[in-house]
Amino acid sequence: MARAPRVELDSPLPETVDGRQIRAVAFQASRLEYVDRTLRSVGLTAAGSRALVVGSGRGLLARGLAGLGFDVVAIDPSASATAIAREADEREADGPERVAIRYETAPPEELGVADAAFDLVYYADTFEVTPALDPVLAEGARALAPDGVLVYDTVNRTLVSRLIYLIAFQRLPMTRIMPPGRYAAERLRTPAEMTEALRRHGLRNEDICDFKPRDPRSLVKATMDRRRGRITDEEIPPIVDFVLAPDTRPQVTYLGYARKA
Repeated sequence: MARAPRVELDSPLPETVDGRQIRAVAFQASRLEYVDRTLRSVGLTAAGSRALVVGSGRGLLARGLAGLGFDVVAIDPSASATAIAREADEREADGPERVAIRYETAPPEELGVADAAFDLVYYADTFEVTPALDPVLAEGARALAPDGVLVYDTVNRTLVSRLIYLIAFQRLPMTRIMPPGRYAAERLRTPAEMTEALRRHGLRNEDICDFKPRDPRSLVKATMDRRRGRITDEEIPPIVDFVLAPDTRPQVTYLGYARKA
């Protein structure tokens, strides 16, 4: 009988299954596509602008934003994730497209950055695991420049999202990629709840965009294959193929952006 893989977040060991990194690689293309769309919508140019990534994990999104031209600061509450991100940058230090990113470890409630310092603040892997959202949003509003944009992705609270995030990703042996307790129903928030929470901190939500696998069955297949060691994290994106779906109501994950009111 095959031995169950070890599920551990932010582990440097290649044999572990890290649900954070699986989400990061699967979401990367949709996140960057949405950022590009948002930049064009608000008239913001990446080149010469500063971006802050909160919940940066191993730095994949931070490197993507740097590739667009942003000067990036990446912050994550996990010291292990920060170390992995720095090591990844060091391995690419001699590459032709090498860009400097400042990686820091800090909780989302106390980022330790200057007021109004960033043109773009992106919250990834944060809102859906945060028990107290208000102090997190207060920090984001404080760090955001007056004409800046706060972008986020998070998990809706629906029957489908509960089945996926609370049961499939945390409890079912065949598809578990997260440790127990990573997600809880009260930390999954509807678009209306996010809009109201942002409003309390002077942030006007201007868009909600669904994003999802082109075929949900591919997510199940990729998750099971990754657990069995048949594929690597890097092979997941073309299998799952997340796409933006701005004209549909989000059932699981959604993106959005807000500006200072």
